[in-house]
Amino acid sequence: MRLDLTDMRLFLTVVEHGSLTQGAQAMNLALASVSERVSGMESILGVPLLERTRRGVRTTAAGDALIRHARLILGQVEQMRGELRSYAKGVKGRIRLLSNTAALAVFLPQQLRLFLAAYPDLSVDIDERPSSEIVLAIAEGRAELGIVADITDLTTLQTHLIAQDQLVVVANRMHRIGGQQSAGFADIAGEAFVGLSDAVLETHLGERAARLGRQINYRVHLRTVADVGMLVEVGIGIAILSEASVAELRQPGLAILPLLEPWASRRLHLCARDFSVLTSHAKLLAQQLMESSALPVRGTS
Repeated sequence: MRLDLTDMRLFLTVVEHGSLTQGAQAMNLALASVSERVSGMESILGVPLLERTRRGVRTTAAGDALIRHARLILGQVEQMRGELRSYAKGVKGRIRLLSNTAALAVFLPQQLRLFLAAYPDLSVDIDERPSSEIVLAIAEGRAELGIVADITDLTTLQTHLIAQDQLVVVANRMHRIGGQQSAGFADIAGEAFVGLSDAVLETHLGERAARLGRQINYRVHLRTVADVGMLVEVGIGIAILSEASVAELRQPGLAILPLLEPWASRRLHLCARDFSVLTSHAKLLAQQLMESSALPVRGTS
């Protein structure tokens, strides 16, 4: 059996685009060449990988299996290349860490300061993503370590609780809740909101609003906490954010109130497919992050 990396990349590209034609365009190859290579893969493996329809293609069960393995293999190849490039640059080790916004805002800086000072030959590449994307990337083997909030399904991974994170309400001080000590979700669910581009948090809040028979009215979504704070301060709406991310918003014109709901206290977890098989460098970082908590590792269910 002979499948090369190009075959795998081509197959994944076709699947992601849902079409042989679009996949061929993305790979800058002729349609006939792509079709021939996919047919060759099916011939080598002895099973159909794609179902051809008038609207494009969809994977068979065998195709789904190939997707999982191809992503793992290509991810490992990229990891190998990255590590070897780092040796060429004189860096003896490089670790890729995925993190949600809350952990990156407050928890990680202090831990990375300690880690990088203790291991001067190691470097850490941090990629900020929503928790749901991190869980998927770890499960598919595209990254070794991630830090996520527990509002995401973590049952497919091993996890370790490393920090707590509280949701807070940010409002203009002249807003009706600006002088309160705290706020309940039912009391503010009907307000206009300024949203942060955090799909997991937005989904979480949307589900809570739906239980109250409400729908959150987002007037705008912005990419940074600073931009959200700027619009809240001029009265465009209120916001619900991670307490860890709002340190930069301690401004005279803003009120920051705890959100008094049992579900508003989120827990941050370090996650991996299997902590025992991490690379040696990733194990060192995981150990540093775990030492911030005395709680045990939770295995997959």
